[in-house]
Amino acid sequence: MSQSKVYDSAEAALKGIVSDGQTLAIGGFGLCGIPEALIEALRDSGVKDLTCISNNAGVDDFGLGLLLQTRQIKKMISSYVGENKEFERQYLAGELDVELTPQGTLAEKLRSGGAGIPAFYTATGVGTLVAEGKETRDFDGRTYVLEHSLRADVALIKAQKADKAGNLIFNKTARNFNPDCAMAGKITIVEVEEIVETGTFDPDEIHLPGIFVQRIILNSNPEKRIEKTTTKAVEGA
Repeated sequence: MSQSKVYDSAEAALKGIVSDGQTLAIGGFGLCGIPEALIEALRDSGVKDLTCISNNAGVDDFGLGLLLQTRQIKKMISSYVGENKEFERQYLAGELDVELTPQGTLAEKLRSGGAGIPAFYTATGVGTLVAEGKETRDFDGRTYVLEHSLRADVALIKAQKADKAGNLIFNKTARNFNPDCAMAGKITIVEVEEIVETGTFDPDEIHLPGIFVQRIILNSNPEKRIEKTTTKAVEGA
């Protein structure tokens, strides 16, 4: 009988998987759809010199910001990092290596890596710093830049539901980069709010098949912080 994919805790799921110097793909967009418990367990594991592929770096005291505080990240491959002052400080001080990547290009780098495609051409970034030192080629009169795909040693992602085989359902826009990260990871660990028996899902409901998932942990009450709270004055108040 095959070993269960369900682990008792985030700490147990990371054990024997994460180590110094690894490349990790971490799902989320802002603070939406981030694997909160897995990130905290990664911090507590003490692993260091990590390269993190993620759309952004969380905020100062949440998400990947926790790993920046403890100096466990040596390099970020990201798109948008404007909400994290510690990120900015470390980068400007030369303490953090940063590879800024256009958002759509980052998504395609991960998707292509998971699909076994080593590189692809895109028009995004042509004529900018993004294209410096990279191969370019013209197609139908337009210039494209060659971008290499991304793979990760470990992917940490968040989904709303999983069955015990690892088939996943995401909650609306919280899907974001999570499937791409899962596909790009050699080993993928998913944090979910609900685990059901295999066979419970209608096959058409499944957003990501369990073949991409090796370990599952339950976090039924995630904090789900709001990155920016915007309020509107009530008329007449």
